[in-house]
This record gives sequence, structure tokens and C-alpha cells, in this order.
Amino acid sequence: MVRVALRLLGFELKGLAAIGLWVLRRRHGVPPGATAVPYAKEQAFVLTLFSFAMAVETVVIDLLLVALDVPAWLRFGVLIADLYGLLYVATTAAACATRPHVVTRDELLIRYGAYFELRVPRDLVTAVRAGGSYNEDSMVTVKDGRLTVAVSSRVNVAIELAEPLTVVRPLGRRAEVTSIRFFADSPDAVLAALRSGETARS
Repeated sequence: MVRVALRLLGFELKGLAAIGLWVLRRRHGVPPGATAVPYAKEQAFVLTLFSFAMAVETVVIDLLLVALDVPAWLRFGVLIADLYGLLYVATTAAACATRPHVVTRDELLIRYGAYFELRVPRDLVTAVRAGGSYNEDSMVTVKDGRLTVAVSSRVNVAIELAEPLTVVRPLGRRAEVTSIRFFADSPDAVLAALRSGETARS
């Protein structure tokens, strides 16, 4: 339980740092000469819409609680919870925008915001192809040796590995996988970078 709590705290801190990077228009973990592969565009509209709805809800509920003359402690408790929800959406959006997938000469780094990161050595990749799925249930799942990292329930890139690779899921559970599916705004950029001997900065 303590380990899970520490991981959740780490996500929060990384998310807050991502907002700073977002404001400064910088990216995390993209070294010179690497290819950054964004994946945030797919969910940007949904997150924006969700943020707007939550902001309106926060104002309406606060006005309603004032009109009903509820105790101040309850009103402020609800307000803090609503504001935290807005902050959560903002940190998720910022982390996804500033922590893209990355292809270097040696590895493929697959990420989802502050919540997931997997380094795949390029010499383990035996096949890579574009292929879509639109009905994934969760952000990060492992089933039958296959890792899925979805964005808005979508994946569009699949890779096969020469041998099992250990995956650490967001809450710390480990699993072995031999294939990976994930989403990229431009799957062709991933295919081109992995199929070439060189990588170019995006």
C-alpha cells in the first residue's frame, strides 16, 4: 500500500512539473538526434471539453451550495475536490504533451504521460507495422504476453519482440511481454524511425 501511495505521489509531482514544461514549450526525455513521436492530439479535444464541463460544474455547484446555505466546511470541501479534478485533467494533458514516445539509435521509449514508461531496445524489435484498434478498454493492459498502451481507446502501431521484456505497470505490477501495441499521432513516423538506421529530430 505504501509503495502504491508513493507511486501515485510521483505521478502527481511529474504532472505538476509537466505543466511547467508545457508553459515553457519544452519536452521531457527527448535527447538531441532522437525522434519524438507525439500521441496527445487524439485526446486533446476530449480533455478540453471535459475541462470546460468540469469548470462550469464547479461554478454551478458552488453557487448552489451558497444558495442552500450549506456549512462552509462542506462547501469548501466540495470546491477543493472539484478544483483537484480540474488540476488532474490539466496535469494529464500536460504530461502527455511533454512526454512523447521517443525513438533513438538504441531504443524505443513508449510512454503515457507521467503514468507509464517502457524502454524497448531496438535490437529486440523483430517486426513493426501499422494497425488500428478503436475499442481498447484501458490505458495500459497486459494480456497473453501482449502490452497495449492506448490513447482514447485507440492503438495504431504494433511491434513484435525477439524475447520477453519486463513491463512495470502504473501501480507497480510486473509482467513479461513479447508484443506491444500503442498509439501515435503519426504511426508512419514510428515505422520510418524504427526501420531506418538513423533517427532525425522531429
